[in-house]
Amino acid sequence: MTRRRTDEKKGGSPRILSGDLLRRWWFWLLAASLLGIVAYTQLTRSGQTVGSSTKAGSSPAQPSVPVTAVAAKKGDIGIYLIGLGTVTPIATVTIHTRVNGELMKVNYKEGQIVPKGYLLAVVDPRPYEAALLQAQGQLARDKALLADARLDLERYRILAQQDSIAKQQYDTQRYLVKQDEGIVKLDQGNLDSAKVNVVYTRITAPVSGRIGLRLVDPGNIVQTTDTTGIAVITQLEPITVIFTIPEDNLPAVFDKLKAGARLPVDAYNREQTKKLAAGSLLTMDNQIDPNSGTVRLRAEFPNKDHGLFPNQFVNARLLLDTKRGTILVPTAAIQRSPQATFVYLVKADQTVTVRPVRLGPTEADTASIDEGLSPGDLVVVEGAERLREGSKVQLKGQGSGSSPKGN
Repeated sequence: MTRRRTDEKKGGSPRILSGDLLRRWWFWLLAASLLGIVAYTQLTRSGQTVGSSTKAGSSPAQPSVPVTAVAAKKGDIGIYLIGLGTVTPIATVTIHTRVNGELMKVNYKEGQIVPKGYLLAVVDPRPYEAALLQAQGQLARDKALLADARLDLERYRILAQQDSIAKQQYDTQRYLVKQDEGIVKLDQGNLDSAKVNVVYTRITAPVSGRIGLRLVDPGNIVQTTDTTGIAVITQLEPITVIFTIPEDNLPAVFDKLKAGARLPVDAYNREQTKKLAAGSLLTMDNQIDPNSGTVRLRAEFPNKDHGLFPNQFVNARLLLDTKRGTILVPTAAIQRSPQATFVYLVKADQTVTVRPVRLGPTEADTASIDEGLSPGDLVVVEGAERLREGSKVQLKGQGSGSSPKGN
């Protein structure tokens, strides 16, 4: 027991110190390895950052933007007044019977185009033909009585000159002749009235136009007091459009009309994408609407193709004047900002610059420029959304064959 403790005292302590040093050595070795790994990682990241910074700092040249450009040109452009209008026929006629009787025949088809004087319907003419015959007989009888009275008057005149009869008898015969003459005139009037009634049994179209839907069928009794009528005819050739313009434009239009100028008017559909008809200004109203501050104008259209339909809504474009010798560009070239209106002008070095412009009248897809451009200047009409001041461009198309002009 004593030796073992002595051995443990002598030899146990060095063995314990040797194990502790070994653990410490492994600890420092592991720590050194971790530090090396961290340092290597930092150096690697630093190198990548430097490389990225170098690439970012190189800023390679921006690519050219493909655009389409058109050369500004000098030309004429119309000054138009546009107003919403309604197609209004010159005549819309509701056909009524002018005699009473049975409707014997309807001689039209619904929607048919009928000329003036076309036979539309027939009312039973037999009662009126009988009345005409009576009037003719009455007139013939009274004419015979008148002739006899005139013969007696002539006899009485000779006898009165010879003092063979009393003057009173001659005067009585003279006034009897006048009475018979009045009766004959009355009979003649009755005869003419009977003839008119016979004519009225044949109902004809008073104007040329399109006939509407049938309102009465054959077999019905029609009367002059009926409110619905037999048919409705709307005149289509020519036809008019009533439209409005602001009262501020009235003096210019009035001066043109007073000078005898013919002002063209075009009718377009609601979207103003399709031209329906071409005509001219006919007249204007005699007063301004105080509620809307507008005045009504009437334009006339030949309407040979029936492109305008009664009560149709259209956009009327009145050509008030023509501006000649102005600079014209497509409306697609016009750019707008809160500060100004501008275009992208293509320079000789194939870059663009922002050019402020002052707009004039526009017509369809063409705009006039009052200030800011000259003939031959190339303006961008397609691809402008990717441009800014100084952008490099590549022309895909170029109008008028002109080369860009430098500043």
